Amino acid sequence: MIQTWEQLVQMQPIAVKMLTNSIRKERISHAYLLEGPKGTGKAAVAVQLAKSMLCTSRAGIEPCQHCSNCRRIDSGNHPNVYMVKPDGLSIKKQQIQELQGEFSKTGVEASSKIYIIEHADRMTTTAANTLLKFLEEPGGQTTAVLLTEHSHQMLNTILSRCQTLTFRPLPKDALVQQLQGEGAGLHMAALAAQLTNNLEQALAYCHEEWFAQARDLVIKLYEALGKDKSALFFVQEKWVKHFAEKEQMQLGLDMLLILYKDVLYAQLEENQNIVFQDQLPILQSLSYSQRQILSVLSNILEAKNRIQANANVTLTFEQLVLRLQEG
Repeated sequence: MIQTWEQLVQMQPIAVKMLTNSIRKERISHAYLLEGPKGTGKAAVAVQLAKSMLCTSRAGIEPCQHCSNCRRIDSGNHPNVYMVKPDGLSIKKQQIQELQGEFSKTGVEASSKIYIIEHADRMTTTAANTLLKFLEEPGGQTTAVLLTEHSHQMLNTILSRCQTLTFRPLPKDALVQQLQGEGAGLHMAALAAQLTNNLEQALAYCHEEWFAQARDLVIKLYEALGKDKSALFFVQEKWVKHFAEKEQMQLGLDMLLILYKDVLYAQLEENQNIVFQDQLPILQSLSYSQRQILSVLSNILEAKNRIQANANVTLTFEQLVLRLQEG
């Protein structure tokens, strides 16, 4: 997924502006630490930085995306861009030594070199100490980019030698726009963005048939609960088969929570906050008091907690449905 600085700044305004200002002023640091939750764009920013450093046809700060260097970076084949990922559970000393060896070779193209270490917190102690020496004496125009979700697990001596850029959870609106840019429909994107801040996970949701069917089932359950006494039959025939696993049931309950919050927003006439926008007519058609809605939300949260504590998934959900019908 090729992205521009203009797109990335919508996801991480502070971190990206700091980086692009450095590019514009040609004051790129020798080492960066990109830290923050999974799926917040750290890897995409690291790759974009590499392109900006090596692009032969850069326009301002934006790499062209088409020159030989940009294409080779995208394909993972540029000799001046070296990626290090955990080998199994950890990054080992030998991997850092191989990195040093690659960058010490003569005849490497251009002068700028960049290495990107994913999950930098997973370095073994010997690997971290080896990297520390390389950070102190890299040689040439070398830039390190370390990515981590757990900076507190890294050596303070490494942290002190890096410029830290903190990546925040993605703003919902920005995430929805990103998902739509990747081909997701608005209604699917809006729901996925409520369920996760992780762009990759949200994209996976939007392109899963299971997820689309789950959304439909949540809407049908809501209608059954509000109109007649067929909800339990619906649960046994449809719901339980689709949400068979514990994690799937938790996701279904999260969707149900969002739907009932939408009912409350509809009553308060805060339609701009409604996630299930295409269901606005049914949200407004069923008669619930605000007290009833709050009780429903409380019951759903209680069911989620019970399932998390390893209660029987099917029985817990059936009991929830009975309570919602009684309410």
